[in-house]
Amino acid sequence: MTKYFFELSGEHPTMPAAEAYACIKAESDRNDFVTFNKGPGYVIAEFDDRIFENVTERIALTQKAGMYLGSFDADDTAFERVTIPEGTFAVRARRYEGMMPNINTQDLVKKFGRIHSEKNDVSLDSPDVDARLFISDKIHVFVCDASINRTAFEKRKVSERPFFSPISLHPKFARACVNLTSVRKGGIVLDPFCGTGGIAIEAASMGMKVAISDIDERMIVGCMENMDHYNLKLYDSDVLDIGDIGDRFTDVDAIVTDPPYGRSTHTAGENAKNIHERSIPSINRCLRSNGRAVVVLPYELQTNIMTKEDVHAQKVHGSLTRHYHVLLKQ
Repeated sequence: MTKYFFELSGEHPTMPAAEAYACIKAESDRNDFVTFNKGPGYVIAEFDDRIFENVTERIALTQKAGMYLGSFDADDTAFERVTIPEGTFAVRARRYEGMMPNINTQDLVKKFGRIHSEKNDVSLDSPDVDARLFISDKIHVFVCDASINRTAFEKRKVSERPFFSPISLHPKFARACVNLTSVRKGGIVLDPFCGTGGIAIEAASMGMKVAISDIDERMIVGCMENMDHYNLKLYDSDVLDIGDIGDRFTDVDAIVTDPPYGRSTHTAGENAKNIHERSIPSINRCLRSNGRAVVVLPYELQTNIMTKEDVHAQKVHGSLTRHYHVLLKQ
């Protein structure tokens, strides 16, 4: 077991930490890990080092991650207690949201560098060890072993797809939604309101078997076009009303969906809230035992059909707050 530090993106107060937890859970063979601690802008977790690469390949709302070396109070920066790996090194510091304003980051960097240059050579251009000081509730030290390629999400934005609608989740949040289900690679992920395929694209790019449905056949065709554009394959698809998915799809590992709720979305004339209410029993029916769904709605859902494990609210603009519900099959 190794302790790892995750420097979160800070794009949401709760989702990045929850996503990190879910990714580790999904990739762990035994579905357990020794510790999981979180604080402002970070997560520290101890788990089998063999799954670290798998975790960082799928995660979306984290910037950097790597081996955790220790934490220090502002008045006790005893960096000599830290042991960094052998090889050349560089050290950089980042302050999270103005925390510990009286700490001079350059002084910290110089102190750390002075102490560790006694045993390791400094290399600013191509160091063997990329040491990081993350200033938050404490001064946390870690080795940056992985930088998440978040620019790749921009290439999959809705405007970059051949078939698109302006109403769509950003790819990084679509991927985070898939991760929040703790679905494993190779698991079946269903989006019963597939739209232009943003969720399907992220799930397939992580190695999931992706099934889609929608009441509007144009969306199925458009989603397929977008999947082809990114050289991704669908596992299954059908034109279905949400009430019929339980007869068509069974024992699904995870359901991730962003149902219609805006004035410009297609609802076949049905009230959007009525669609949402009809969705939950169908979603519950499709899932395997202990399967999870992430359902995005413009309000917090009240249901006794599924267990509501978590809700992450995200203010989008004045009239829209998205609520990302993590639901467990009962």
